[in-house]
Amino acid sequence: MSRTPQEVFADHGERLGTGDLDLITTNYTEDAVFVTPEGTLTGHQGIREGIGRLLADLPDADWQLTPTFAGNVLFLQWTATTATHEVTDGVDTFVFRDGLISAQTVRYTLTTRTARTTRTTRTA
Repeated sequence: MSRTPQEVFADHGERLGTGDLDLITTNYTEDAVFVTPEGTLTGHQGIREGIGRLLADLPDADWQLTPTFAGNVLFLQWTATTATHEVTDGVDTFVFRDGLISAQTVRYTLTTRTARTTRTTRTA
């Protein structure tokens, strides 16, 4: 029996957490496409490249995900924060086929995280 899109996405999240690109690609079809504003990457090698860039941009990130499933499609809005960078406008679309991801779009703006200073007032 084939996995549901929700099961695939949950497994995908766990595999992303490992950072193991070979493990991550096993959730994608052999002919998967990874579409970004910079262009389209194809197959498992393209997935490794695209996911590799994302993980390099956001190492050890704190992710906040808002998924919306509609049949075999997932619309994902997300934010991520690292010690030095953040994304506040992440948007992905996933298309699932036969228990795997067959297409993914990715768009986000990586910005430098500014130090947020907290001021305290002291009274004597």
